[in-house]
Amino acid sequence: MIEPDSFAGRLLAWFELEGRHDLPWQHPRAPYRVWLSEVMLQQTQVRVVIPYFERFVAVLPDVRALAAAPLDDVIALWAGLGYYARARNLHAAAKACVELHDGELPRDLDALMALPGIGRSTAGAILSQAWGDRFPILDGNVKRVLARIHGIEGYPGLPAIEKRMWAIAEAQLPDARMADYTQAQMDLGATLCTRADPACILCPMQSTCVALREGRTAELPTPKPGKPLPERSALMLWIEDAQGRVLLQRRPAAGIWGSLWSFPEHADRDAARAWFAEHIAAEFESAETLAPVAHGFTHYRLQIQPLRWRGTDPPRATSDNGDLRWIPRASLGTLGLPAPVRKLLEG
Repeated sequence: MIEPDSFAGRLLAWFELEGRHDLPWQHPRAPYRVWLSEVMLQQTQVRVVIPYFERFVAVLPDVRALAAAPLDDVIALWAGLGYYARARNLHAAAKACVELHDGELPRDLDALMALPGIGRSTAGAILSQAWGDRFPILDGNVKRVLARIHGIEGYPGLPAIEKRMWAIAEAQLPDARMADYTQAQMDLGATLCTRADPACILCPMQSTCVALREGRTAELPTPKPGKPLPERSALMLWIEDAQGRVLLQRRPAAGIWGSLWSFPEHADRDAARAWFAEHIAAEFESAETLAPVAHGFTHYRLQIQPLRWRGTDPPRATSDNGDLRWIPRASLGTLGLPAPVRKLLEG
């Protein structure tokens, strides 16, 4: 029995009335659907994830389908969600499940954490929601709730602070209703205990919240020590042949926009000119200089200078390894493209 005055008891009572019960991955809460939703929800809001999740499972409904799909198809379904390493890890993990676990996600914490892209919190979320197993989670929402309720000072990303939070999260686990409890924790942080302007008056934990009692909800959790984001610049070469096809290059698997198709990119004009002379039968200086585009990443800002050529002769634009292709306009929607590249092409 869950004590009604415990953290779990109050949270579950609130969840019954105010929690989210109709999310697509809850019906059914199958391991694959839970896993996919948890990965998509990393650093992405529920309202953004829902249409992506529904499209993804409609095309790739289970682990075996995901493992068998070409990476390009997976990336295309993911395009727009960002943090593309998540999609590559999903694909690699699905292949590992087929090879090692008979095409299923393993019901074991260590085995789950051995798969690409699954950390302790994601593994706990899968086990608790898909099977009702008693494991804690510690995503960003839960860290914020714990920091405020228990008055925990210090940036939650620090190992010592995170270790303390894991211990509290485990101590607060109920003996039953783990799927609801896990969802309730995420809902509380996402809907009431928000980063800015938390709705403390509606919170089921207000009577025991240290941050509320001490007027410190704006201070907790302790933010990461800040520093100005560095800026980088790049030239993107937007090249079209006489048929209107666009020359795209697959990016390396590692790094930003990994495995997506993008305009050929170079750090400076000299590098761009040398590459252009090798691949394109046109004059480099005939390019149209477009308005610069700024794009922000977690760790830096990228200033993109697009250069555009139209009606070029394509014979030298080939690649033995298939990472450079002329793509018809009608086929662009089937590829995973970086957001600024897609905006340029659609503009």
